[in-house]
Amino acid sequence: MTTSTNLSVNINKIATLRNARGENNPDVLKVAIDCQRFGADGITVHPRPDERHIRRDDVLNLRPVVHSEFNIEGNPTPEFVELVLMVKPEQVTLVPDTPGQLTSNAGWDVEANLDFLNDTIARFSEAGIRTSIFVGTDIENIKAAARTGADRIELYTKPYADLFPTNPREAVAPFIEASAAAHAVGLGINAGHDLSLDNLNYFHSNVPYLNEVSIGHALICDALYLGLEKTIAAYKHALQN
Repeated sequence: MTTSTNLSVNINKIATLRNARGENNPDVLKVAIDCQRFGADGITVHPRPDERHIRRDDVLNLRPVVHSEFNIEGNPTPEFVELVLMVKPEQVTLVPDTPGQLTSNAGWDVEANLDFLNDTIARFSEAGIRTSIFVGTDIENIKAAARTGADRIELYTKPYADLFPTNPREAVAPFIEASAAAHAVGLGINAGHDLSLDNLNYFHSNVPYLNEVSIGHALICDALYLGLEKTIAAYKHALQN
């Protein structure tokens, strides 16, 4: 079992709040700096074409201040690929979002998109950027992900979060199998979506080989009550077995 798993804080919701007033409060750059100062191992952003939260200029401006791990996730459209190659984050996470989609709600059908993913990942790999593919827990799909040249997968954890309150064992079982299968074919394992202080420790304690979790919505909601520093400390504590 993994005993050291990195916490990447997704700061999209900070940008959503800022954009509501059209000014610069809260300051996305300051929040990124503070998250790292408070112990976050990385910063995640998910720029979308409509720029309803993180904007293209945010991504460019964040690069100099993110000294931990910078993870940019999104649908690899030509514009997204250009931005990532310009910024050169430590990691890019490929997500099959559609334009205007409220939030990510499914992973890739890797086999159906194999040629596209192969070509896209090759471009990022040539630039020295670690690649991760957003997927569900289907084992054959995960094996296909290994054939793309990706370094990692990110497991879509909403099904786990939905079932956890009533049946945590059943909720986590597919993720245990998926993580073991990914490890067996040489992939690193990230996870994210609806992970929270309620369900994170159980997930981490049971899922092997877990390199990183990316958490935004629940963490920012908790920070409204606990404060950002205490919230990050609480999530880091939940990542200890």
